[in-house]
Amino acid sequence: MILQRIAIVYHSGYGHTGRQAEAVRAGVEQVDGVEAMLLAVDKVEHHWDDLNAAQAIIFGSPTYMGSVSASFKAFQEATSHAVLAKGYRWRDKIAAGFTTSGSRSGDKLSTLMQMVIFAAQHGMHWVGLDLPPANCSSMGSEEDLNRLGFWLGAAAQANTDEGPETAPPASDLATARHLGRRVALTTLQFARGRGVSPFPRELAVHE
Repeated sequence: MILQRIAIVYHSGYGHTGRQAEAVRAGVEQVDGVEAMLLAVDKVEHHWDDLNAAQAIIFGSPTYMGSVSASFKAFQEATSHAVLAKGYRWRDKIAAGFTTSGSRSGDKLSTLMQMVIFAAQHGMHWVGLDLPPANCSSMGSEEDLNRLGFWLGAAAQANTDEGPETAPPASDLATARHLGRRVALTTLQFARGRGVSPFPRELAVHE
């Protein structure tokens, strides 16, 4: 059986987003037929071929000052030369994203939107979080999946006075696992559908 590879490319300043990335990988690995590759942005320069060969790429960054981190932004800009300049090598790959901040909101939506635009620039297909917002009624709980109420991707909150050993909380890590599993299932659906599609890719490109 040919395994579909899903790469998880992330930056983690203090370790909290790293824990989120590991949870995403755990979710991917819950699905048979796929394999996960966890890759920090500072290692990417040695793994462009691996990213080009992946069927899906999940992006992760902490939210700093309402944006992706400088290290993640440097990775984004590097793709203009390493990927786009050599053709649309990420076209039709599955994409998704996750982010962590110290506050409950922290303008994480801005970070996820930047990732969506980045994926669109590469011709990728974005997969959001298929969970309703939680913890938004008297019956809600901090233990709920998607307790922060995001749709574009998995969001987590990590107290600034806690290390990655205890933050983000379990519910946010479970939400990240859910995203990883969803991306894995979507990737399998897409790969199988591509195999039976009646439309040649070359025709779609030149229309």
